[in-house]
Amino acid sequence: EVQLVESGGGLVQPGGSLRLSCAASGFTFTISPMSWVRQAPGKGLEWVSGIGIAGRLTMYADSVKGRFTISRDNAKNALYLQMNSLKPEDTAVYYCAKGFRGDSGRGQGTQVTVSS
Repeated sequence: EVQLVESGGGLVQPGGSLRLSCAASGFTFTISPMSWVRQAPGKGLEWVSGIGIAGRLTMYADSVKGRFTISRDNAKNALYLQMNSLKPEDTAVYYCAKGFRGDSGRGQGTQVTVSS
């Protein structure tokens, strides 16, 4: 059974930073592209970023490009999202997801709130 557990969310002021983590189990992480998706209040799911199995291929939504960095540690079965220069419009529940576009299952999510 695929299990994805996110952590690291919280309340941060505009311009601040957060680092999200995801612990993966129940599948072969080392051969699985991974991604982060988010859902803002009252809106649908939005793909944020994807990463290939070795971590060399990364892609970002235009809305976060240059501010967010996705990475992975295959030895720890872990996925990360470093978020800098956060904006109020980044407020959302962030989900770790299996698959480059997040279409193969996701975790329960962690809330990120950007507000002064």
